Amino acid sequence: MYARRRITLKLSQLLAFAAVLLLAPCALADDNAFECHFTLEGTQYDLTLLGGEHSIARTRDLPPSTMVDTLRFDVCAELPRQEGVDDRDQCPAGTRACLSTINQKADHDDRVVSVIPVAQGSFLDASYSLLSSPEGISLTLHGASYPHPTNSTPTPQALVMTLLCSGEAMDPKFTSYDGAELQVEWAHPAACKNDVGDGGDTGGDKTPADDGEPKSMGSGIGFFFLVLILALVGYFVLGAYYNYSTYGATGKDLIPHRDFWREVPNMLSDVVSHLCSSVRPRHNTRGGYIAV
Repeated sequence: MYARRRITLKLSQLLAFAAVLLLAPCALADDNAFECHFTLEGTQYDLTLLGGEHSIARTRDLPPSTMVDTLRFDVCAELPRQEGVDDRDQCPAGTRACLSTINQKADHDDRVVSVIPVAQGSFLDASYSLLSSPEGISLTLHGASYPHPTNSTPTPQALVMTLLCSGEAMDPKFTSYDGAELQVEWAHPAACKNDVGDGGDTGGDKTPADDGEPKSMGSGIGFFFLVLILALVGYFVLGAYYNYSTYGATGKDLIPHRDFWREVPNMLSDVVSHLCSSVRPRHNTRGGYIAV
């Protein structure tokens, strides 16, 4: 009995380890993921048209120097590393919005003053809301803390994008930066509502029902069954390997907990019989005779 408990414990540990291996990539993939698809008040927005690397800049005159603030950003993906640029003058891996400030002075080489990851991977925590007037979306992507320019206090960073509905795409504008939030304004058709309920042009026969919650629910159910199937496959593979390596089992003996799986059809039959007997209508026997 003790040996059987010990074997069961080892098998349970193997199964738990397999479940962790199967589910860990899914958990990592979902963590702070933002791929430019979301739904607001029944309308599904696709901001992938805003994807790709963009660069905008502003110039501040501080005699005898000039400060050039340059923002490189990609709303939908991480920024690539810049070739030929020192690692100290670049934002860390996983950054989606990087603000660099260069000091320019006559008769002197340009000098990098600061490099700030305004929106960054594990801190991203994307949030969005609708704008009523003018029509559009407010999108916020967060970053790690960085010393504030006035008091050097570590301050959480954020990229706040005001996406305005427009019939044609305009260039993004560097609006302001206060040491914590960097404001960008961008007019683009991707920020417009295009569902049938608002009378807009859908560009086809797509309806809100096609893009709403039922689709997301179906995707969630499919993901659940995929994980369940992978867990069962891991259970049988590891169980068979354990029985083979420990007991030298072959054939049907490789099946983990074989006695249990052999009884499953009988258990299902009993459950079905019980359910059928519970819902079967009862006959009225008041008019009959009862033997004494």
